Amino acid sequence: MKLKNVLLEKEGNIAVVTINRPKALNALNSETLKDIDAVLDVLENDNDIYAVIIRGAGEKAFVAGADISEMKDLNEKQGQEFGILGNKVFRRIETLNKPVIAAVSGFALGGGCELAMACDIRIASEKAKFGQPEAGLGITPGFGGTQRLARIVGLGKAKEMIYTCDLIRADEALRVGLVNKVVPLENLMEEAKAMAAKIASNAPIAVRMCKDAINRGIQVDIDKAVAIESEDFGKCFATEDQKEGMTAFMEKRAKNFQNK
Repeated sequence: MKLKNVLLEKEGNIAVVTINRPKALNALNSETLKDIDAVLDVLENDNDIYAVIIRGAGEKAFVAGADISEMKDLNEKQGQEFGILGNKVFRRIETLNKPVIAAVSGFALGGGCELAMACDIRIASEKAKFGQPEAGLGITPGFGGTQRLARIVGLGKAKEMIYTCDLIRADEALRVGLVNKVVPLENLMEEAKAMAAKIASNAPIAVRMCKDAINRGIQVDIDKAVAIESEDFGKCFATEDQKEGMTAFMEKRAKNFQNK
């Protein structure tokens, strides 16, 4: 697999994906989005990976946005196609069959904020800044920002951020629920890897079923949602890991999950 703008590293059962365009503040162009898409193909089919971390190269930016130099001269059809590509890739992250943690240092603006929101969990450095500045460039957020931001921080705050194009600091992002945790920059990857390791220590199939139930259930009414939960709950009892987890609990010994 040849990747130009994305790095994929594996550390035990954890994968680290790095958006690697530091000179462009890791801005997302079509080539980078396609690189991410290719990496997702690998991660989706790698049964030895239990958790994923996405980060940006360098300390200045997680991802400073979509690449304006590429977008500037697009026509209506090309603009829509670029938005469809970004939304397709980010939706794949959101529905990936393993949890994804965004480790956010520096700017997470526009497409960068949208990339972080497509992840399950967001850990930010104290220097991180978030925003959706698209309206100031004559466009709307195009990679899910108008949809995910409102779902995460609420309608009023999302509209304020999108309409004003104001950036918010990490502490405000934590206050409104946009991020899960804020840590010193030097501890960012340590914290992300510690959380990924804690997730990976649990039964991988059960974690996957939890993600599925949450993601599908949040989109429907409560009666349909609890039916989804019951379905995924039942599926767990067909796994060896369920037997191992409960047997280990009863025998008061360490668990040995096999992702089976």
